[in-house]
Amino acid sequence: MKNLSRREMLGGIAGAAAMAGAAPLLDARPSLAQTSEYGFTPGLIYLNTGSLGPTPRSIFEQVLKAWTDLELNPVNKAYGGTTHVLADKTRELVGSLIGCSADEVLLTRSTTNAMNIAGLGMDLGSGDRVLTTDVEHEGGSAVWKHLEKRRGVIIDRIAIASDDHDVKGIVGRFERAIGKETKVISVSHVITSTGLRMPIQEIVALAKGRNILTVVDGAQAAGNTVVDVKKIGCDAYAAPGHKWLSAPKGTGFLYISKDAQSKIQPVEWTDGKAFVLGSAGMGSLPLMVGLGAAIQAAQKRGIAAAEERNLRLRNRAYEGLKKIAKVQVVSAPPGPLATALVAFRLPDAVDSSAFRSTMREKYDIMLKQTEKRWGNGMRISSHYFNTEADIDAALKAIATELS
Repeated sequence: MKNLSRREMLGGIAGAAAMAGAAPLLDARPSLAQTSEYGFTPGLIYLNTGSLGPTPRSIFEQVLKAWTDLELNPVNKAYGGTTHVLADKTRELVGSLIGCSADEVLLTRSTTNAMNIAGLGMDLGSGDRVLTTDVEHEGGSAVWKHLEKRRGVIIDRIAIASDDHDVKGIVGRFERAIGKETKVISVSHVITSTGLRMPIQEIVALAKGRNILTVVDGAQAAGNTVVDVKKIGCDAYAAPGHKWLSAPKGTGFLYISKDAQSKIQPVEWTDGKAFVLGSAGMGSLPLMVGLGAAIQAAQKRGIAAAEERNLRLRNRAYEGLKKIAKVQVVSAPPGPLATALVAFRLPDAVDSSAFRSTMREKYDIMLKQTEKRWGNGMRISSHYFNTEADIDAALKAIATELS
């Protein structure tokens, strides 16, 4: 196995595209990741937005400005001053992003935090059942495990294999699994391990008229694809700022529909719905200002336009990976079920953890190692700052290491 330097690898990108079956380069522009807008280590090819998105300097500077303003007079600024107003304005911006009103939005520090608030805000007790899948991220399932342990709630899980793209079959399994004691359906909008776009509206529709609450984990959807919570029809939707929205780390939000607010009651809303209140406590005002700024930036780029471009990059990666003999692509083929994430299995003899380290240390490429319980896999998640050259460099590195 030849030990290529990164210079040699990048010099052979055109050859890599041909070898891996990718289309000729369509975008020869320098990657935005290498411009002054991002603080990446020089030379890094970052293909892991699905874990943490990079925050542009322009957003970071707005956070610092808000923080500086806050410290001029902390009490005045935090409890009704400029910084307080800007942070609370973010609830309106979240509403404009996902199609709801500001009084249906609670600002959080992550998707997991939002899921925990939603679950703990429900009146669930012994024998009540929560229907979910066996491919939920730990952050989306932790609250149900907690309620299982502390309140006797029962969790029912339908199985979804990593290469299962039969959405009608998935909906059918959900329908058959609903029982008289099912009180909640909790499911991801996009499966984190494979990027599969779930038939979320069809699943939510199963709950209508059955007194079943629906909670959607939108960690891999918000900012990655257009989200309309009213069209989905769910009762609650949890999402982060720090993935596809490229907001500061430690930001997120929870949507709770007006119709469901009598059944999902966060303690944070006891005194009202502003971000800083007696019942909510003091939150990170500057970070929430950054979340608002990131949403505005994403809307200016255009969520649909960014999604279209990301799908082109994703499909380039998909087609290239299919040409690498030792790789098994498990994500859906190009089409309506695909998102910006594409995942593949490595040969059993190749440890995914070691492979991830090799990509990072040898080639300056940051990929995601999927959790072992989902197989010996890796995931590529590109975003608007990536280029075709980034994808081709990753394909060349993967092919080289598996040759």
